[in-house]
Amino acid sequence: MEKRDLLSIPVEHFDIKAHDPRPLVRAMERMAFQARNLNRAARIYDQMLAEPECGVILTLAGSLVSAGLKHVVLDLVQNNMVDAIVATGANIVDQDFFEGLGFRHYLGSPALDDDRLRDLAIDRIYDTLIDEDQLRVCDQTIGRIADSLEPRPYSSREFIQEMGRHLQGQGLGVDSITRAAFEKGVPIFCPAFSDCSAGFGLVMHQVARPGRCLTLDSARDFLELTRVKLAFADTGLLMIGGGVPKNFAQDTVVAAELLGHPAPMHKYAVQLTVADERDGALSGSTLREASSWGKVATSHEQMVYGEATLTFPLLAGYAYHQRSWTGRAERRMAERCARP
Repeated sequence: MEKRDLLSIPVEHFDIKAHDPRPLVRAMERMAFQARNLNRAARIYDQMLAEPECGVILTLAGSLVSAGLKHVVLDLVQNNMVDAIVATGANIVDQDFFEGLGFRHYLGSPALDDDRLRDLAIDRIYDTLIDEDQLRVCDQTIGRIADSLEPRPYSSREFIQEMGRHLQGQGLGVDSITRAAFEKGVPIFCPAFSDCSAGFGLVMHQVARPGRCLTLDSARDFLELTRVKLAFADTGLLMIGGGVPKNFAQDTVVAAELLGHPAPMHKYAVQLTVADERDGALSGSTLREASSWGKVATSHEQMVYGEATLTFPLLAGYAYHQRSWTGRAERRMAERCARP
């Protein structure tokens, strides 16, 4: 097969507005195992949205946008169902910003010949395919955005805002999370920002401009997200996957205390994951374990062990159609983050 044959059927993003899963999720309440856990998780997320003084932090890890979940996150942003996002760079840059530039992900198969894919400059994420040549355009665009900015330290939130500004200015990415978050004032943090196409673009920027290039300040990320935590009487975490985004969002409680502004533990917490707790790694560690660190309260927490393309649309769709979010105003936390 040639490249045009392999990159012919694009991934279509799931639309929670078009599907009301509430009867299904409600029916799971009297079931067992992960069905009942998902029911409780959906109700906890709805509680977060119904509580006027509660801030919601969404964390994203794993290949979510490439798998068809972009519009799920987009609807949460556009309908004031999330106040801040902590994500892997891959979700925001390689996948969302990449699609914002006009490119797509395509249906593939794990049975394809990966050596042949390499020869064709096609990258594979399980059963999804990406054009490597287009990813290079994404890298170069990040470099050009960096070239246009004042050479100083930036938080990832600041730089991602400039990515959203770029899409808006070019008339691109009308369904991009990055652009929507920029327009709605929702801060996006990528604590490991260089671990994606952003890293390649910023390396090119720094090599081309030695001594007069911008840098990323991960400590600034931590301070700004802690300001988000401190802005609310209570906070809730909606965590898709684990990894760095999960820990970064949880750690704001400890950071606030060390800064002399003690804050309550995250009142609500939901995690959708396939990771196992038995290896001691963070991605599968339970939310009750996080309570021992003083990060998450145990009164409204729920782990759901299931793959995100199945669980996230059901949970988000339930909360969307419950419409508890209709009373939530734009919080525009990005503006608070920007204050000295």
